[in-house]
Amino acid sequence: MSNQKYTREEALAFHLDPTPGKWEVTATVPMTTQRDLSLAYSPGVAVPCLEIAANPELAYDYTNKGNLVAVISNGTAVLGLGNLGALGSKPVMEGKSVLFKRFADVNSIDIELDTEDPDEFIKAVRLMGPTFGGINLEDIKAPECFIIEQTLKEQMDIPVFHDDQHGTAVICAAGLINALHISGKKIEEVKIVLNGAGAAGIACLELLKSMGAKHDNCIMCDTKGVIYQGRTEGMNQWKSAHAAMTDARTLEEAMKDCDVFLGVSAKGAVTQEMVISMAPNPVIFAMANPDPEITPEEAHAVREDAIVATGRSDYPNQVNNVLGFPYLFRGALDIHARAINDEMKIACAEALAALAREDVPDEVALAYGKNLSFGRDYIIPTPFDPRLIHRIPTAVARAGMDTGVARRPIIDMEAYELSLKSRMDPTASILRGINTRARAAQARMIFAEGDDPRVLRAAVMYQRAGLGQAVVVGRAPDVKAKLEAAGMGDAVEEIEVVNAGNTPHFETYKAFLYNRLQRKGFDRTDIHRLAARDRHVFAALMLAHGHGDGLITGATRKSAHVMELINHVFDADAEHGAAGVTALLHKGRIVLISDTLVHEWPDEDDLADIAERAADVARHLGLEPRVAFVSFSTFGYPVSERAEKMHLAPDVLDARGVDFEYEGEMTVDVALNAKAQDAYPFQRLSGPANILVVPARHSASISVKLMQEMAGATVIGPILAGVDQSIQICSTNSTANDILNMAVLAACKVG
Repeated sequence: MSNQKYTREEALAFHLDPTPGKWEVTATVPMTTQRDLSLAYSPGVAVPCLEIAANPELAYDYTNKGNLVAVISNGTAVLGLGNLGALGSKPVMEGKSVLFKRFADVNSIDIELDTEDPDEFIKAVRLMGPTFGGINLEDIKAPECFIIEQTLKEQMDIPVFHDDQHGTAVICAAGLINALHISGKKIEEVKIVLNGAGAAGIACLELLKSMGAKHDNCIMCDTKGVIYQGRTEGMNQWKSAHAAMTDARTLEEAMKDCDVFLGVSAKGAVTQEMVISMAPNPVIFAMANPDPEITPEEAHAVREDAIVATGRSDYPNQVNNVLGFPYLFRGALDIHARAINDEMKIACAEALAALAREDVPDEVALAYGKNLSFGRDYIIPTPFDPRLIHRIPTAVARAGMDTGVARRPIIDMEAYELSLKSRMDPTASILRGINTRARAAQARMIFAEGDDPRVLRAAVMYQRAGLGQAVVVGRAPDVKAKLEAAGMGDAVEEIEVVNAGNTPHFETYKAFLYNRLQRKGFDRTDIHRLAARDRHVFAALMLAHGHGDGLITGATRKSAHVMELINHVFDADAEHGAAGVTALLHKGRIVLISDTLVHEWPDEDDLADIAERAADVARHLGLEPRVAFVSFSTFGYPVSERAEKMHLAPDVLDARGVDFEYEGEMTVDVALNAKAQDAYPFQRLSGPANILVVPARHSASISVKLMQEMAGATVIGPILAGVDQSIQICSTNSTANDILNMAVLAACKVG
């Protein structure tokens, strides 16, 4: 987005920590015993080798070929950066590989080939064919990309797809289907002008023509003007194929009375005068990156009836390739396709267009902080629509089967769609949704511990990510020195530094604090010392007086001590119903554990309060709460006095008539495992619990830290819930990213 900033150091740190690069390989089979090793390698591996040698199709059953795509480049046309060479392109290709995994659960490996010779490139890729289920070509300059892709398609029996060409074309086609639907026009009749005769532009026109656009209604332009029949200057066979019978010689002439403009060219290529000259209800896809040919504001200033799309996420209607390539390959891999053909690309475009015309799910509206509905500002689905994973691949797979490129057609499409729904990690969309809501909130966030480099880095990241204003409590010279030491000296001017010495509100803060603490043994000297010297107290006073929207603290002091200090200013204790809820994210699951912060030894009423606080947090995160009161016993056996309160807590919730699922007491395996729950048909949970209410704070702490250290779970929290203001307390071992996550939660007022 345009309002996001990052420094060179931040970008390098992201690619360096926690390990160099963006992905790693993990084993999917046990590798612990001698027997495991014998089966994985020698001698057991001989059995599938012989089976595959006899029947090559079995490679899809006994190896990872069926879910493995290679992202291959020679780095000759990298992301608007030009020819960086093979090695210089590797960070981009790694990034593409992780997008495959993130959006469609497709395993992907990046391969950089150190050659600009098309024949060498073709030979290398062709020889690697047995390894992969598909090939995604990336960032190869034109016209070599056309030669490479076409030759590999002819020589290989797996899908070969150059995303720079076809990915843009598919999303562009999806948007155009809906834009024409709104403007009441037919693709066979509209006049289309394309500016930019590179790989993406040519692919866009080819796909639209295969969908019904007429050849002579499509005018292609390059830097030398219109590509017309008879032109000789700056031509090649790919441009010549799209030369039109027209008298127009410039982009300006071509634009007159045209219905659709497609731009894959350069910033400012289109003027407002050109837009004025277009036909009624013009469609303008200004897809140049990072700056469009004309901005939506400029276009709408002269044509209110225009439908405008760009390649940018900070404008409506983003033409984003991530809506296409992951799902195209997902569908192609699942039918063991020999190719990705035009019919599959069109099916993808039509499915995307149809999705945008449907009601938008609540979680998408929640994530974007606004209601989205089909219309001029919403003709293309958002990349984080949870329906993409099960709607687009099914359409692609159907088209592949209908056109005969499927080696193994899918028999039960309904079961296939269900399997796709279960593939995706729900935590990623939850975190994305929270970030988007935080960006919409634009909260003024108080970071209490401005003496800690991690906190300062998180504060700068918060502001540069466009999430809101970062306010740091600390001494300006210290903050400046620490930021400079962290390589972020330029951020000194961006963030606001506040302390007792420079705030005009200090006397107001002291009066408020004295009023709260005068009957708790604090005199005016104590109050002055607390407010002036303790950053946790000072930051809490800022929040209490509306001088910030949220507070982040706890990175430098134990949470129990921080809670004690915050309670000088707020009622954030067990008596007032506060609770700590920690989110554990692991292997595509999210489970909340509570109370991890406030209650030392809760009774059944406290446990019911904790469950209600945790249910609030779950709903803020986009989860439907299912609470389990967990113990070492299940429904009264073995009998234990210590488990009695866990048995009674559901009765308290019964009496309160709460509106979420809950059950207990039960062991953790019964709470989290649907098969284990089958042994207790009377229990009330409709599926595995996503909230575990534990007997005491010590058991909560042990559970969280064990999952973090042994299983590598991502921990977010503890989230302080049940307090009037948005306060989040980090742990002392938090990284800058952890602190940033807590700030995002505070901005969304989670809890």
